[in-house]
Amino acid sequence: MKFTVRFLSVLLAAIMLLSFAACSAQKGDVDLGMENGENEPGGSGNSAAPPTFSKPDSGDNIYYGGMPEGVTPEGGTNEGPSSMGGVGDDEAEQAPVFDENDFISTDKENISTFSADVDTASYTYFRKLVNSGYSLSELIGAGTSFRTEEFINYFDYRVNQPKDNELFGVTTSIVDCPWNEDSLLMRLTLQAEDAVESCGNNLVFLIDVSGSMRSEAKLPLLKKAFSYLVENLNENDVISIVTYSGKEEIVLDGCAGNKDEMIISAINGLVASGSTNGEAGLTEAYRLAEKHYIEGGNNRIIMASDGDLNVGISSADQLEKYISQKRDQGVYLSVLGFGTGNYRDANMEAIADNGNGVYYYIDGESEAERVLGTDLLGTLYTVAEDVKLQITFDKDYISEYRLIGYENRLLNKEDFEDDTKDAGEVGAGHQVTVCYEIKLCEGALIEDALATLAVRYKNPGETISRPNDYKISGSCEEQTEDTEFLLCVIQTCMILHRSEYIGDVTLGDILARLNALDLSDYPEREEFRALIDALA
Repeated sequence: MKFTVRFLSVLLAAIMLLSFAACSAQKGDVDLGMENGENEPGGSGNSAAPPTFSKPDSGDNIYYGGMPEGVTPEGGTNEGPSSMGGVGDDEAEQAPVFDENDFISTDKENISTFSADVDTASYTYFRKLVNSGYSLSELIGAGTSFRTEEFINYFDYRVNQPKDNELFGVTTSIVDCPWNEDSLLMRLTLQAEDAVESCGNNLVFLIDVSGSMRSEAKLPLLKKAFSYLVENLNENDVISIVTYSGKEEIVLDGCAGNKDEMIISAINGLVASGSTNGEAGLTEAYRLAEKHYIEGGNNRIIMASDGDLNVGISSADQLEKYISQKRDQGVYLSVLGFGTGNYRDANMEAIADNGNGVYYYIDGESEAERVLGTDLLGTLYTVAEDVKLQITFDKDYISEYRLIGYENRLLNKEDFEDDTKDAGEVGAGHQVTVCYEIKLCEGALIEDALATLAVRYKNPGETISRPNDYKISGSCEEQTEDTEFLLCVIQTCMILHRSEYIGDVTLGDILARLNALDLSDYPEREEFRALIDALA
């Protein structure tokens, strides 16, 4: 009898062990070992060749704010690891919800206030997904993944340059709204000055080398990205490198910027492994930035990661609180995002927004060269801090207005003059474009003074903001190619958001309008047209 009981116990244990192993094998592609990079494309646990821009397989778990349909916050799907079907009720409740700006009656509130934003991460992540083979049906409704203002501000437009003693040049235009015959489209663009003088750069590269960074689209691309920046350094610059995984490590401590071989060698020697303790890395990076602080210079941490923090501070709320306490020390914190496997957009945006920096997503070598090579001045040098915009609509002429984009940048109107309220930073040469859909009161004319634009900003290092006011009026203009392209970008975002205002506009309609434009002198616009062609 004892023998029989012992035999049955052993047999039951064996069956349970085999069942567990089978479940682990089945789930491994979705969520096992990811913190060590084992299931990341190109990681040690994946025998397949690392993908370049092919459609992500089950190891490429996308979590970018809102998620393409079928992708749960844990990185799996409700229809199998490679399915992109509809989101189940539980998953839909956990996914961030996109809350599109509605029309507001000027009788109820005629003042619109928000923070400036020059981030471009949403657009380049969208480009990455389209180039990876995702279809419109898989991307549509991704909500907070695709922030309209970041699509708009990725592209440059022909605008007025700043006049003497002005930080911003302001361009305004009013055109017919193509998706609503009862509305007009009002565009405002601020162009920041280009000229920047600095006593040198004190840069701390804060690099994520955890296991989740193993894939070709992450650490290897990150190394290439930093090589473009290093090419532009000189003897007046100071470079430090801090890495973090299970623990932080100082790789370089105050190296002269002209020692490019030493810096590149240190970067190229990095290897990904372990968990992700972003808190420890941030603490060490701030310490080194303060240690090598250059008075009158550009003191900045550049964090490169996929945002998958799983040790220490790990949520967007915690990051916001921690970094907010650090930003008043005169050190900026910008963010470079990499990869799609376990990518945490909310964390990355929180770090940049609260660190007085800019948030970029690097989807390939060309974007790495643009951000850290061609547009390096705008990436590194801040010309205005806590930039806030406030538009006051004249109730006699404007009956309703709707801000397009900037949903997570809205401020209370009393925040506008509150110099303790944090807002966005603008770099050298950056443009900030804002669009409103507006409805005129009966009998109102476009030539009337429809609104006033007020801008407040602080010079770097100052604590008191400076105001500038601009009157908005003019005739309803013919749509230039600039405006026509801008409208195509906005409508694409409206389709991605399932906007209730888009009407019956389709991607085919947008593509036809893009095909009618001469984009030959604008490679980035031509690339956008190609993306729409692929989706349509």
